[in-house]
Amino acid sequence: IMGGHDAGTQQQFTGVAKYFNSFTITGRRNCVLATYATIATIFLFFKLKPKKQPAVTEK
Repeated sequence: IMGGHDAGTQQQFTGVAKYFNSFTITGRRNCVLATYATIATIFLFFKLKPKKQPAVTEK
């Protein structure tokens, strides 16, 4: 078969590859969701991080 994979062979993924792969729709979706969750987590971390207050010294 030219231009594609053999549709007759079933690929069996194990471990992390079972959930995150580029061959199945579910695997692709999980990769996208993990990417969005990571970006949202980083954004929230910096958004909710307490601001540094300048050290006030009394004279």
